[in-house]
Amino acid sequence: MHHGFMAAALVLCLATPAAAQRNLVIAAQTPPSALDPHFHNTTNNNMVLRQIFEPLFELDTQARPQPRLAESLRLIDPLTWEVKLRAGVRFHDGTPFEAEDIAYTFARVPTVPNSPALFTPAVRTISAVEIKDPQTVILRTREPNPLMPIDLAAPAILSRRVHGPNPATSDFNTGRLAIGTGPYRYAAYLPNERLEVTRNADYWGPAEPWDRVTFRYIPQGGSRMAALLTGEVDLIDYVPMQDMPRLERDPRFALFGVDSVTFVYLAPDAMRETTPFATDRQGRPLPRNPLADRRVREALSLAIPREAIAERLYHGQARAADQFAAPVAAHRLPNLPPLPHEPARARALLAEAGYPGGFRLTIHGPNGFFPGDDGLLQALAQSFTRIGIETSVETLPPATLFTRATNREFSLFMTYFSSYLTINPMRQVAMTRNAELGHGPFNRQRYSNPAMDAPLAEALTTMDPERREILTQQAAQALLDDKGVLPIIFLRNVWAGRRDKVTYEPSPVNHTAAQYAKPVQ
Repeated sequence: MHHGFMAAALVLCLATPAAAQRNLVIAAQTPPSALDPHFHNTTNNNMVLRQIFEPLFELDTQARPQPRLAESLRLIDPLTWEVKLRAGVRFHDGTPFEAEDIAYTFARVPTVPNSPALFTPAVRTISAVEIKDPQTVILRTREPNPLMPIDLAAPAILSRRVHGPNPATSDFNTGRLAIGTGPYRYAAYLPNERLEVTRNADYWGPAEPWDRVTFRYIPQGGSRMAALLTGEVDLIDYVPMQDMPRLERDPRFALFGVDSVTFVYLAPDAMRETTPFATDRQGRPLPRNPLADRRVREALSLAIPREAIAERLYHGQARAADQFAAPVAAHRLPNLPPLPHEPARARALLAEAGYPGGFRLTIHGPNGFFPGDDGLLQALAQSFTRIGIETSVETLPPATLFTRATNREFSLFMTYFSSYLTINPMRQVAMTRNAELGHGPFNRQRYSNPAMDAPLAEALTTMDPERREILTQQAAQALLDDKGVLPIIFLRNVWAGRRDKVTYEPSPVNHTAAQYAKPVQ
């Protein structure tokens, strides 16, 4: 009798919504620029939107494609791939996911208006999408594409029925079209302030543990820390480096860290005759663009004290970069020495290039885009000033920075890239821009280097992994030699959470998302 009563009481207890509700509040640094999953291919958007929408595959923490809306991918011949789709999946409004949605999605990807960076590289090689049966799609390509398994993990799949012809980005932002197949559903959105999602009870995969997840967007590290310490939020991303020792000592909190696949770099305006933000010492325009001279770009690289920045400015939460590829990236250049810090040689190169007295330069970068970004810009400016390039800094909100960078308004700007591959950042950031082929969508300075492009173009169509590695490294070496981009540091990603509430699986690609958070009880 007694046991029966206890069980009945327990059932009643679980039925009361207050006890059953599991809510999570996350303070995140950077808001998405839109809720349209094809509008802007950036970590900040993808991590948020992967909760609502899903791609065919997802890359795991070892960069291996794992099934999402697709169950398998098979190469039939060098120009033909077979994709098996998951059966019984529905969009949040109940509309079934169908084979026709693949062609619809891939056709939309290159056409989104006003996009700061499209997903076009992911679909660039696909010439036809054929439906063999309701669960099987055949992809035909214009050329062999060894990156297809990675590419298919990029664009989220939309529904031709739900989203219709020419869906507007603004209709995603209002929530009207924020309808996917993902583990969480859209609940509410206030741009730059908060996003709320609720658990998708009809999700095809394992049930998510949280009933409601609220993301509060708090760009200042100190304010995120305060929200965590006062209990307003359960988890924060981008933990300020200087606060880590304090959190480590406090038993109420846990830190979750991992070496990232994110590297910070500078993009110089190397191609134009003149450049807007380089002047002589009196502030007069220079007759020619100093950054178009490889010796000047090398001088800038030699001025950067990467080891000191990683140790002192980043309290050891970063590593000096040796090339334009993450430490774990496949096919990176092996056994490279650290990039040298030689201010005297830098000054000699400037004199040799015709700037014995240096010049003036403004560098641009984001504020609140990655940890310590404005401090890093100041450190770079001081390093350049020490070799005779009198440098000032202008920081901008990320959205403004990328719009202006895309319009080629800068001489030298700082940003980052995340990838498990060496070939991918080169194809996206440094390859000669070609919208039709999907090359260089992030190549905002329109850098162009035939010595890099030729082996890279061949690598992108070479199915033999050994040959592809040789070609990729040839391209990587050409980029490094030419200083087409200047790598600075590799970042470490760290989250902090309430120890009694949440554990977090830290993501090397730096995703802050509900899927990685698990309740403690």
